Amino acid sequence: MEPLAAVVLAAGSGTRLRPLTDLRPKALCPVANVALVDLALDHVRAATGDVAVNVHAHRDQMLAHLAGAGVHISVEEPEPLGTAGALGRLRDWIAGRPVLVHNADAWHRGDLASGLGAGWDGERMRLLVVPAPAGAGDFGDRIYAGACLLPWDAVRRLGDEPSGLYEVLWRRAQSEGRLELVEHRGPWFDTGTPATYLAANLAASGGDSVIAPDARVGPGAVVVRSVVWPGAVVAPGERLVNQIRAPGGVTVEVSGGTTSG
Repeated sequence: MEPLAAVVLAAGSGTRLRPLTDLRPKALCPVANVALVDLALDHVRAATGDVAVNVHAHRDQMLAHLAGAGVHISVEEPEPLGTAGALGRLRDWIAGRPVLVHNADAWHRGDLASGLGAGWDGERMRLLVVPAPAGAGDFGDRIYAGACLLPWDAVRRLGDEPSGLYEVLWRRAQSEGRLELVEHRGPWFDTGTPATYLAANLAASGGDSVIAPDARVGPGAVVVRSVVWPGAVVAPGERLVNQIRAPGGVTVEVSGGTTSG
């Protein structure tokens, strides 16, 4: 898969995860106490060491977190550019190479180099997909799983105006037979909602609650199928079930438990 560039898309505002994303960007929300953007970086670095990350929401937090991470940073201002616009802004950095794209909010276990990349001809667009809920498929009965391989020939035509890859590239490529779908087998979550974010944490932990090392859990408190963020407090005797607790007492309850991915 070399030479290859990789782009981790981390500019989203995460409106569906509010109020959690009022505190930090979605890309810095932790799964098993590791920021989503760091998990995505680990995935793409299995394929290439040349990585860019785009940022917009909570820009200062993202820049501080990525300082010293050895990545190229693309700041999108005054507005986020979407999945296609982000690559268009990075076109000069990508500079003729095929590109591996990974959404920061896509949590999975998988080796992209041997899975998504295995046998790729470098010419067709290749997308990682998973089975879709009934009637919700992007590509027949499959939905995009947040990672793809794009040849330079597709990327070089992208502009840096706000736009999406499905509308700009994938829909037409699919109709012309230039789109390959590779099914991911194993746990996968789009962590964009409280239910799927909590489910990803429980999948990563084997079903146990995830409590940050510096969180404070008072005597007699009970934490069940929940996530407690760094700096958060669970009061003595308090009971958390299917909840996400953040600093400042911010709490999100996932009604009806969690969803599978």
